[in-house]
Amino acid sequence: MSTSAPSSRDETLRQLAAEVGLDIDTPFRAVPRYEVAVLHAETLYISGQIPRVGDQLAVCGRAGEVSLEDARRAARICVLRALAIARQQIGSLDRLVRVLRMNVFVQSAADFTQQSEVADAASDILYALLAPDGGHTRTSVGVAQLPKDATVEIDLTAAVRPSVA
Repeated sequence: MSTSAPSSRDETLRQLAAEVGLDIDTPFRAVPRYEVAVLHAETLYISGQIPRVGDQLAVCGRAGEVSLEDARRAARICVLRALAIARQQIGSLDRLVRVLRMNVFVQSAADFTQQSEVADAASDILYALLAPDGGHTRTSVGVAQLPKDATVEIDLTAAVRPSVA
């Protein structure tokens, strides 16, 4: 892990996370038998993140029963958590070349069809933080249930620069 001064990406992440009450310096851990992230070669795989702030779930329930804006807020929290995990794993977001793929799962009411609009909130953060390389592939899917009744779950796959010893 790098001990150099925070980059502008790291500072931007810190500011965006603070807006939703997320502390990016708190260690993110998984339960036994899986990892929050795996770095293999120069690809970082980040496990699905639900909109947890501290030990509380920030947005629960089905999109369409919760407002579109609340679902979008859930997506922002999820992607910020994923980026905070990336930072913890690789030391600084300066090593993040780009997000290759984002999967967005939206717990949806039967008639809710705005999964893409929910996912846009997370894409906006990735694009702003990583521009000009903020574009990414994405899938947004409506699902019947998510863990802990979360409204959104997001996982990421990212390209990473090799560390400099």
